[in-house]
Amino acid sequence: MTTQPTAPAAGTPTRGYTATKDQLLTRIRRIEGQVRGIERMVEDDRYCIDVLTQISAIQAALDKVGLGLLDGHARHCMQHGAEQGRADEMATEMMAAVGRLMKRG
Repeated sequence: MTTQPTAPAAGTPTRGYTATKDQLLTRIRRIEGQVRGIERMVEDDRYCIDVLTQISAIQAALDKVGLGLLDGHARHCMQHGAEQGRADEMATEMMAAVGRLMKRG
């Protein structure tokens, strides 16, 4: 099923993900369903490795969402910030976000 992107409401800022917002929401909802699936697996006393495999799949899906958001931020938000003379500030902010995404227990 292909959905057409919805236009932002009047007065709503345009973000790096605005053009693909519907796809992003679909992915997030799919991830939410996967998390609920893990909950059911635990309730049903499923094998530990099976649960861990699903956790790994969710982490990979979240990484893909995060990378997509970073890409949109770099291509849209940082460009807009550079036009306003905020390139250094935007770069620092993005690198902090990358650092947070890369941290894993």
